[in-house]
Amino acid sequence: MIAPSMALLLFVAPSLLSPQEAAPAQEPAQEPVSFERDLLPIFAAHCQGCHQPARSSGDVRLVVHGDLLGGDAPLVVPGSAAESLLLEVIASEDGLPASMPPEGEPLDAATVDLVRRWIDEGATDDAQAVPAEARNGAGEPIYTRPPVVTSLAYSPDGATLAVSGRGEVLLHRADAEAPFDPLARLVGLSDRIEAIAFSPDGARLAVSGGVPAVRGEVQIWDVAKEELLLSKQLTFDTLHGVSWSGDGTLVAVGCADHTVRVLEAATGKEVLFQGAHADWVLGTAFSSDDSHLITVSRDRSMKLIKVESQQFIDNITSITPGALRGGLMSVARRPGRDELLVGGADGAPKTYRTYREKKRVIGDDFNLLRAFERLPGRVFSVAWTQDGARFAAGSSLRGAGTVRFYDAEAEAPLWSRDVPGGVYTVACRASGREVAAGGFDGVVRIYSAEGGALLREFVPVPLERAESTETTDSTDGETRP
Repeated sequence: MIAPSMALLLFVAPSLLSPQEAAPAQEPAQEPVSFERDLLPIFAAHCQGCHQPARSSGDVRLVVHGDLLGGDAPLVVPGSAAESLLLEVIASEDGLPASMPPEGEPLDAATVDLVRRWIDEGATDDAQAVPAEARNGAGEPIYTRPPVVTSLAYSPDGATLAVSGRGEVLLHRADAEAPFDPLARLVGLSDRIEAIAFSPDGARLAVSGGVPAVRGEVQIWDVAKEELLLSKQLTFDTLHGVSWSGDGTLVAVGCADHTVRVLEAATGKEVLFQGAHADWVLGTAFSSDDSHLITVSRDRSMKLIKVESQQFIDNITSITPGALRGGLMSVARRPGRDELLVGGADGAPKTYRTYREKKRVIGDDFNLLRAFERLPGRVFSVAWTQDGARFAAGSSLRGAGTVRFYDAEAEAPLWSRDVPGGVYTVACRASGREVAAGGFDGVVRIYSAEGGALLREFVPVPLERAESTETTDSTDGETRP
């Protein structure tokens, strides 16, 4: 006879029973693979640099679900990974490396298996339904109102003015006036453009931006050919403060993950990674000989980094608590000198020497050269004239903006102009005779550097008329707003 305690043990512990009596163990059910959650981040990290509307190598795009199933030769056969070209090119076979991606590390086995499972499960599209014109890289954006202008840049010869739009950069003739007539519209993957900069020779344009809280992207364009040369995705938020080295070989960007990165402009290879900041890095600039990188951040500091060793060298600004009030938003190196112009939350543009010349003493701000008359609100942008004798600054406070123009050797501004809506970007033309400003209201304004007269203003994007605001004139049959 079996003791009652043994009988209870056999009842509650079926694993102790014979194989014939034990219940079979059940595998936990796998969650279906999501195209939006699982697949799109893979394509963004490994594929979209070459396979997107602006740079569709092999006439292949990997941006939206339709790119995989459409066309004469679909990349995916729903329900059959074995018959799908996509899996064939990303999976290694018989010990041979995968053909895609052609450069860098191949996809690991777990990632390949995720793609395989998604195809075998039916290759369904669970991405949020949005209008085609609103999807990244789906064509030239459609505007019903002017977008916020976040960045302006003149080409080194002063002939072209680059203006940020929604998901694109528009190149305008610097002397152009309305009607809207751009030289080019450079449309990439990034929904938001944070900063733009011409290379020293003017042949290329670097763009930093991305999709907020999703990914950051660096774009490099051939200006003459209107061709995307490089798309490099970094971090999980938009990128800021793009700048070129003086020799045009390197591009620096600031990141919301508190880091700064430097990339080879030709290949996208990361050659510098620094995490000395404690908040978003919003601006970057190279020293006059490209040996050092200067960065500014919302953490209220401006830092000096040695490029070759990736080493943090110094806090250029004071480290005394309370010496800096609020974050720094913008930095520009004075042409021909190792002097730095910064703007930030305290509203006062300041110039600093790049390199410390004496031992730091707690409480000093030795590197500060000059503090200029404050602007209302935060200074979001500063820009030198090409000769380094004068500079412009733009600010925002409570829905209003200000543009000011300074002599670098005098505290008071040469002139000041108020603007409807905040000013987020300023640029000085190579001739030194014009200053451009843009911001919240989406209008680009061009001022005379001599006296600040408004020379012209224009909306840099084409505007579609909303149907609800259109009426028909009965006399001529034309549709008018």
